[in-house]
Amino acid sequence: MGAKSQLLAQKLARAAVRKRGRRRATPRLPHSVRRAQILAKAVEVFAEYGLTAQTRALADACGVSQRLLYRFFPTKAALLEEVYNTEIAGPFKAAWFVQLADRSKPVEERLTEFYREYYADVLKRRWLRLFLYASLAEVDIAPTYIAAIITRMLELIVEEAAHELGLRAPRERTLRHELGWTLHGAVSHLAIRRHIYRSDNPVPPDEVIAMHVRAFLAGLPAVLANGRRPGT
Repeated sequence: MGAKSQLLAQKLARAAVRKRGRRRATPRLPHSVRRAQILAKAVEVFAEYGLTAQTRALADACGVSQRLLYRFFPTKAALLEEVYNTEIAGPFKAAWFVQLADRSKPVEERLTEFYREYYADVLKRRWLRLFLYASLAEVDIAPTYIAAIITRMLELIVEEAAHELGLRAPRERTLRHELGWTLHGAVSHLAIRRHIYRSDNPVPPDEVIAMHVRAFLAGLPAVLANGRRPGT
């Protein structure tokens, strides 16, 4: 990761004069437009080179001065917070919680539909690279996303699956989380294999997701065998 950051710095240094020339010729843009441009370029840099790039290198990559970068994002932490809000948490749809809890549909159908959408809309190459780089850089992006979104989702998945199967979900939240990770982790790693490891496995992701959902539901009774609800 450090080597990539050094490579980025060298590349930007060679192009610094050209970029500064373009900056002087660039017309003044509305604040919101310029801010969006800077954010988009910063996300691109972070996704390709990691989150260790310094603000001077980021400013060069964005085609602006460091002073102008600070006008829009006073600190690197502020920039990373916006990256989290727009690029990490942003793609997650609140409506998915409602869909997962809709007991008018079989739980297998709900889980399969959700994970197919989650795979297509969230687990894309850029999202995965940002998430993994953030984890390696030990910033708060991954822990915040897991605490704010994933744990709630895992609890809901386990509760809904256990209910339909006539089982009691574990009372301990941490156990529910671990049960839910057996499915969520499988789908997440599918995306990592396809987008990061560049696996050439020809089986369509939708089929693999359906397989993981069936395996999760089939294994739940064995895990929760002593937790059947009365009357089931």
